[in-house]
Amino acid sequence: MPLNAILGVAVLLAWVPGIRAALVSLQRAWAGAALGRTVPARAPGPRVPAWLAINAVVGPALLVAVFVVVTNTVGVLFRLQPMRNSPSVTLTLSLALLTLSALALAIAALMGLAEARLAELLLGDGGSLAQRVRELTASRAAAVDARAAELRRIERDLHDGAQARLIAVRMNLGLARSADDPEQARKLIEEAWESAGQALADLRDLVRGIHPPVLADRGLAGAIEAAALLCPVPVTTDLVLTGRPEPPVESALYFAAVEAMSNVTKHSQATRAWVRLRSTGHGIRLVVGDDGRGGADRAAGTGLRGIAERLSAFDGTLTVQSPPGGPTVLTMELPCAL
Repeated sequence: MPLNAILGVAVLLAWVPGIRAALVSLQRAWAGAALGRTVPARAPGPRVPAWLAINAVVGPALLVAVFVVVTNTVGVLFRLQPMRNSPSVTLTLSLALLTLSALALAIAALMGLAEARLAELLLGDGGSLAQRVRELTASRAAAVDARAAELRRIERDLHDGAQARLIAVRMNLGLARSADDPEQARKLIEEAWESAGQALADLRDLVRGIHPPVLADRGLAGAIEAAALLCPVPVTTDLVLTGRPEPPVESALYFAAVEAMSNVTKHSQATRAWVRLRSTGHGIRLVVGDDGRGGADRAAGTGLRGIAERLSAFDGTLTVQSPPGGPTVLTMELPCAL
């Protein structure tokens, strides 16, 4: 609050652009220190003059109030002359002064916090709300991009896989229908049968990549357990959920876990890994770790970035702890109702 009082006097000269910018920067830094968080800069606008006007009134008023209280207190002390009175009067006055001092300090602290909050509202860019809006905008854009990439992958897999094999089936059957040699027709039909089986296998793999049947049948914990059994690196699982989340949330966490275990196999040089799944008060926490070489960086490849983008579509987060030499621990948290 003393800083605000000084600023209140100086603010009368703060309409000069250079001085105003310096005072705004100083006040924003002080507000951030008082509130314990960064106060981002706001673009120039009408809120800065509003802050100047408020401080032009509040600052001098605080100085006048402090001056009046101090002078009146000193005057009362000199008039009463407590040392010439009884010890009880001296004790009473001392306790009163201590109480008033403590009250003044508490009021000063509260007013300082109020002033810091006012500075954050008027001089900051909206604080956490604006940052939250930016994060949500980025996560939704990433989700749209990921969905478009997924659709392109499905289209490519259908075109190169099942569609090509079905075309081969149709061609073989057409040749068999027009063949005069029964043996040749039989071979063409066998080739068509094999191509049809491969097309079915391709379609099953494609469907499994969209929403694995094991996820629908056994739930998230069971699906992760099954994926861990297929991982070349030994994986210890500790999976406890108090309920079952919505299918899109299950799918996001399942594929995040599978991608994380795939990264362990491909990059970590680990001898063991572990997966922990827990319900929290506000959602689900999934932890995948390994004893490998460490040094994982989401900016260095598409695996971790893909996991983060998949989780961000549901307002989830990915935290990477991977010092050189290991271990690597990926913590994925996703808010949801169970």
